[in-house]
Amino acid sequence: MSEFYTEEDVLVRVDPLTRTQLTRFVQARVVAPAHNGQQTLFRRSDLARLELLCELTETFEMRDDALDLVMSLVDQLHGVRAELRAVMEAVEAEPEEVRARVVEALWSRRAGDR
Repeated sequence: MSEFYTEEDVLVRVDPLTRTQLTRFVQARVVAPAHNGQQTLFRRSDLARLELLCELTETFEMRDDALDLVMSLVDQLHGVRAELRAVMEAVEAEPEEVRARVVEALWSRRAGDR
């Protein structure tokens, strides 16, 4: 079951975040909260994104267009990690000889990249 947070909850939990920043991030579509009628609701993953967005804007002074690019790359990285995790689980479920062949093939391909 997903846990949701109101805008007020988010402002309390994400310490450096201001209401102005939150509005800006939502308008820039770098965070996409859910809507329940009149209420805007944020997921736990949104809180993590908002913490990262605050750090990027405060530490690196990134503009909205750069934030969009960075967050897109972060999303892609998370997607690739999930796919890699699924492949690893599938390989682990295979018999030992199949796993050994996969490892050998990976090592030979990595050696060829050098």
